[in-house]
Amino acid sequence: MTINDAIRTPEQRRREVLERLDRETDIWVATADADGVPCLVALWFVWDGEALWLSTRAANPTGRNLRDGGRTRLAFGDTRDVVLIDGEATGFTAEEVPAVAAEAFLAKTGWDPRADHASYVFFRVRPLAVQAWHEVRELPQRHLMRNGTWLV
Repeated sequence: MTINDAIRTPEQRRREVLERLDRETDIWVATADADGVPCLVALWFVWDGEALWLSTRAANPTGRNLRDGGRTRLAFGDTRDVVLIDGEATGFTAEEVPAVAAEAFLAKTGWDPRADHASYVFFRVRPLAVQAWHEVRELPQRHLMRNGTWLV
């Protein structure tokens, strides 16, 4: 997108966010511990149409923060095509994760955390808020979801 391109409608932005959730493999995951110490890491994910599924080690900072705080902010990496997703996280052990989610994760990434020797867990992140914009011109209509409900 360039400065001369037309401003996208909220409907177009929602469609592009959903396409990106299907297409992308990596997403930035921001969390904080009880003292507010932030942690930012890129993780593989899969989108099931309602939630994102991530996997990380239970004992690392992201795993602990997701388990203990239950909240995260997710973002795609391009600063000129911003997508921010605030969500609620629920953890699942390798034994608890729904098979359909784990199999979708394996199909998309080629990796099955359930079979790894380390202590990996899955997190389902349900979006509560979604924002998307290109440049400052789209900021006024950046909110696409609030309180878990699509606005467009």
